[in-house]
Amino acid sequence: MERILAVRARGITKCFGDVVALDGVDLDVAQGQIHGLVGPNGAGKTTLLGLLLGLAVADGGRLEILGTPVRRALDASGGVAGFVDGPGLYPSLTARQNLAALAALRDPGPRTGIDDALEQVGLADVADDRTHGFSLGMRQRLGLAAALLTRPRLLVLDEPSNGLDPTGKRHVHGVLARLAADGTSLVLSSHRMDDVEALCSEVTILATGRVVFSGPLSKLAAENRDLDYRVVTADPESARRVAADTAGLRVVDGVRDDTGVLVVRGQVAALDDLVVRLVHAGVAIREFAPVVSPLEAAFLALTEQEAGR
Repeated sequence: MERILAVRARGITKCFGDVVALDGVDLDVAQGQIHGLVGPNGAGKTTLLGLLLGLAVADGGRLEILGTPVRRALDASGGVAGFVDGPGLYPSLTARQNLAALAALRDPGPRTGIDDALEQVGLADVADDRTHGFSLGMRQRLGLAAALLTRPRLLVLDEPSNGLDPTGKRHVHGVLARLAADGTSLVLSSHRMDDVEALCSEVTILATGRVVFSGPLSKLAAENRDLDYRVVTADPESARRVAADTAGLRVVDGVRDDTGVLVVRGQVAALDDLVVRLVHAGVAIREFAPVVSPLEAAFLALTEQEAGR
């Protein structure tokens, strides 16, 4: 069955003078999906987010948002909300007053939904505090509250977890997951690979304005590349021997006396085989985790390869 797409981009290009910010970018974002956008600084992420928000227009290619072709700046405004480079706030106003002012710019009628939006992002207790004293994380959450006021069908967020403490991050992650479950599509850019892996079902990796990967996160782990894994067991010496005898696997860091940590390198199939062999050998596994996540490993490999071109 064909997916219903909230975003469909084909061959998108965007230049600023002699600088090519986007070079033939394709992007599909399904309805109700949280889609991650990652890449090194200068890869074109902010430019692409700006196009999705209707802040700029592409020089070439085709862009459809919520089923409607986008032909000029601000075409994408209906049903789309979010922020790029952090939310714009009035520091002399309270959190509630900021949302009221933003709501008035969109609709001069009665203000509704402000208290609910503040409650959703966990700022109800500081609704009447001036935002000049807000931390970075609190400003990010207020920006999310502002986006929620419009009940968007597509939410575009730039570093939504920036500045959040663990409690705030868990709260925001919960909000975004509930929005997706209710059918809202989300595109979020982040340098935090753990946030992308926790939230996103698919990811697009940009490098020098080009897409070097786009698809499910599970596909990254299945790519033909070696991964380093930390192995902690109840019997480190036996684990080392089993690992050394596992085809396609290499021990890159022997058992450390102080921690009992073993680091092995191999492809997914070999790593799976190691787990089976350890269980059959009666070795209890206490930890089996990537040293660098599959997303981060792919990010480094693909962006370095593109830079080399």
